[in-house]
Amino acid sequence: MANEEKDYKSAYEHERLKSAALAQKVARLEDKNQEIQAKLDHIKNNPIWKASKPARDVMHFVIRQKDRVANQGSLAGVVRKIKYKQREKKAKAFYGTVSFPDVATREQEEKTVFPKMVKISILTPLYNTPEKFLRDMIESVINQTYQNWQLCLADGSDKDHGRVAEIVKEYQEKDKKGRISYEKLKVNDGISGNTNECLKMATGEYIGLLDHDDILHPEVLFAYVKAINEQNADYLYCDEATFHNDSVDNMITMHFKPDYAVDTLRANNYICHFSVFLRDLLSETELFRKEFDGSQDHDMILRLTDNAKNIVHIPRILYYWRSHAGSVASSITAKDYAIEAARGAVADHLRRHGFENFSITSTRAFETIFKITYDIKNNPKISIIIPNCDHEEDLRRCINSIIEKSTYENYEIVVVENNSTSNAIRNYYKELEQGEYKSIVKVVDFGKQKSFNYSQVVNFGVKNSSGEYVLLLNNDTSVITVNWMEELLMYAQRSDVGAVGGKLYFPNRKIQHAGIILRLGAHRTAGHAHYGQAGQNLGYMGRLCYAQDMSAVTGACLMVSRQKYDEVGGFGEDFEISLNDVDFCLKLREKKYLNVFTPFAELYHYESLSRGLDNEGEKAKRYALESDKFKTKWKDVLDKGDPYYNPNFSLDRSDFSINLKGIGNTILGGE
Repeated sequence: MANEEKDYKSAYEHERLKSAALAQKVARLEDKNQEIQAKLDHIKNNPIWKASKPARDVMHFVIRQKDRVANQGSLAGVVRKIKYKQREKKAKAFYGTVSFPDVATREQEEKTVFPKMVKISILTPLYNTPEKFLRDMIESVINQTYQNWQLCLADGSDKDHGRVAEIVKEYQEKDKKGRISYEKLKVNDGISGNTNECLKMATGEYIGLLDHDDILHPEVLFAYVKAINEQNADYLYCDEATFHNDSVDNMITMHFKPDYAVDTLRANNYICHFSVFLRDLLSETELFRKEFDGSQDHDMILRLTDNAKNIVHIPRILYYWRSHAGSVASSITAKDYAIEAARGAVADHLRRHGFENFSITSTRAFETIFKITYDIKNNPKISIIIPNCDHEEDLRRCINSIIEKSTYENYEIVVVENNSTSNAIRNYYKELEQGEYKSIVKVVDFGKQKSFNYSQVVNFGVKNSSGEYVLLLNNDTSVITVNWMEELLMYAQRSDVGAVGGKLYFPNRKIQHAGIILRLGAHRTAGHAHYGQAGQNLGYMGRLCYAQDMSAVTGACLMVSRQKYDEVGGFGEDFEISLNDVDFCLKLREKKYLNVFTPFAELYHYESLSRGLDNEGEKAKRYALESDKFKTKWKDVLDKGDPYYNPNFSLDRSDFSINLKGIGNTILGGE
């Protein structure tokens, strides 16, 4: 008992000291912030500063215009950007009625006979639906080029809206095939209850969900049934657009979605509309669960995609979400009950997957776009591998930032020396080996290389490390987020996750890395998402604000378990300089592991200071050779495209711009 009490006191004392050290770090940061704020307040309260505001406004305007020119390369570049935005606005028309089938296409699709001519029962709860909205919705179903459908309408309208029933009856009489089912409900039971009443009427093998004020593209059912036959799809969804002023051509936003990505879906209900699924996926008698009212669709999608075997995304805008006063699409804020319902839906899903002790919090993107904090199991050792050649100042900044800012304590830093020649770096190595950091940092010498091979250096560093988790880090990085290691580790610990990468900024706080997209860029190999965007940018549909599945993450900050690192053979040494991190991530993906980007592990990246840029001279030639090698090795993967990047986006830009070339010259008047 005495020994147990001693061990308990020792553990308690360790945690107390750990907490005290963390508190000191936080206090120092707070003191520094207060000092900076005091200086700013002093400047802003100065009468001269206040009087000079008009002159500063003019100066800032000039600087912004100069920056715009610099970012575009020239004044002509700015003009091209403006024209691009104008043409992008015109391009929205392509995704509206212009995309509807012509007479010949309609006739061909209506005559098509699939091996499986499945019936799709579309569920639409009605409530005081305006006549225009109701007619548009019903006619969008009637006008489908695939005709084996059933429209199930459960009407919870009040007594002052009897016109709803009259309009439905009118369409029932016109439809000689009897495909419109209708029930006037005695009690309005809300969206969940009324949709469940719709389900009771359904006789189709597949179920679809359509809101009473929205519109379907005429080809959506045809596209879905085609995918059911060709890919045995049991859950399907498409891209969508919001519109106003009673015409789908008046688009507000276009939402081009990734293929199924479980981490993305947990953080954000990006699937939304238009969900169609095999009825057998329902494990219960109810589609919507009333305890999740306000976020019943997110709960439903999480449950059904868990059960689905073949989730298929159709990358076309085939659903039009009407924005009007009172519609969800027009609301810019989420109600408290909806936020809590969304948290509850995600929490229920996570528990089904065996997660415990997690937290779900809203992000700056939107109240129902979440940050999920997973519980870190035990206290595993992390080996931080930093290849280095000279650049004493960069390495010193990097190591100091790790030691001074990190809240995670069980780690080692392995510096892999290769080909350094300066006395400064040799002296710094001695300082590390003999100074206060000697228990944390060790330097291993790779030896001289005739030609630099980054992959060999990294693999050597991993072999000379002892951690359960490997964290590859560039020597030209600097920690921003104090719990950056925890943010990476919580994903790396998951059995279904391979590599995890953080969010990297240039020193000017513009984004250097936020996940890697296959085929992006001039070489059509891979490029960084949101590259060069402002640091506080929310990203496309908030994608810079939550963790999500990606094809790859950068080796400049990449964590992976040692077991998985070894499983795929580490970094491929045939990729000496470039694309080795993407190759590594694709090897993990090939093993069915997910690669995750998290924006909550933030670092500065003074990109390529240690070896120069890849777009200059011999380096450009070398990159081209490695690009060709990469495209040969991963041809099948590249040909399919990046599942997490919609094919409607441009591969020439990293800002999720529409691929104008891909939608033809008829609308745009040529490139």
